[in-house]
Amino acid sequence: MIDWKALPRPIIALSPMADMTDSSFCQIVKSIASPIVFREMISSEALVRGNEKTLGMADFVPAERPIVQQLFGSDPATMAEAARIIEEKFAPDGLDVNMGCPVYKITCNFNGAALMKEPARATEIVRRMKAAVRAPVSVKIRLGWREKTEAIGFAKCLEDAGADLLTVHGRTKEQGYSGMSDWEMIGRVKAAVKIPVLANGDINTPEAARAALSMSRCDGVLIARGGLGNPWIFARMEAMLSGGRIPEEPALLERLRVLRAHAALHVAEYGPRGIVTFRKHISWYVKGIPGIRHFRERLHQVSSLEDLDTQLHTITVSLSDHLER
Repeated sequence: MIDWKALPRPIIALSPMADMTDSSFCQIVKSIASPIVFREMISSEALVRGNEKTLGMADFVPAERPIVQQLFGSDPATMAEAARIIEEKFAPDGLDVNMGCPVYKITCNFNGAALMKEPARATEIVRRMKAAVRAPVSVKIRLGWREKTEAIGFAKCLEDAGADLLTVHGRTKEQGYSGMSDWEMIGRVKAAVKIPVLANGDINTPEAARAALSMSRCDGVLIARGGLGNPWIFARMEAMLSGGRIPEEPALLERLRVLRAHAALHVAEYGPRGIVTFRKHISWYVKGIPGIRHFRERLHQVSSLEDLDTQLHTITVSLSDHLER
């Protein structure tokens, strides 16, 4: 299990992202660097009902450790039972509560960021989960529902309830993903509590990680969209924040090699039709490659690993002048 207070600083972690941070993606990230991975959120209600698909989403391989499973839900008793089930069946290194998702289909059922409007319910969720499991319980929040200062008092409530770690996304629910993440305000939340805090939002480069830590004085960073199609970012951040030499951006061959390895893991996880759901990752991997626009449509239509191999071979040959970039 993770001891958040004892981990070397700064902590670097992969953020939970719906439909993205599944086992195959986390395995690829861990094959290149060593961040803590937060797996995509799963429904506590579905877990307690014994939904097989939801249970499958919580499964992982040892190479993904240390791993934190995120849950969402609004009923304290259900959240506690879901946490118990996850610990009993899979024994992750930590459990995380989603109190920050701004998406309507989540908040309309009083889940995600909606819990920031109900601190009594939110703290009861943490208390019940802490009583039900041995693993540490962390919480991901936003700066507030409407006002950026709301997280300060909310964070204190969660700390008092027993939360072991907080992640703060530097926007309010009403902002969604518009505007800029307010790292300075995250720092005010950090200063208000004694438990470790991770900064989240707009940390897409090693330089941004350094700036976010400098401004917020947080214990680490949680990387979300900056890691999509870019599993190398974690090693590059580790190097910068430890004062080492930052590895170069991956060359074309390396990007295509990892894309193919990720596709194979994805298909192994979801079956042959998994290549269709993998297409969203292809867009991220090839983003910014000079000359790639001529191949983008065909890449988005691949229907098998063999088809993907054909397209990657064509790209390699056609863009050979970029291989040593």
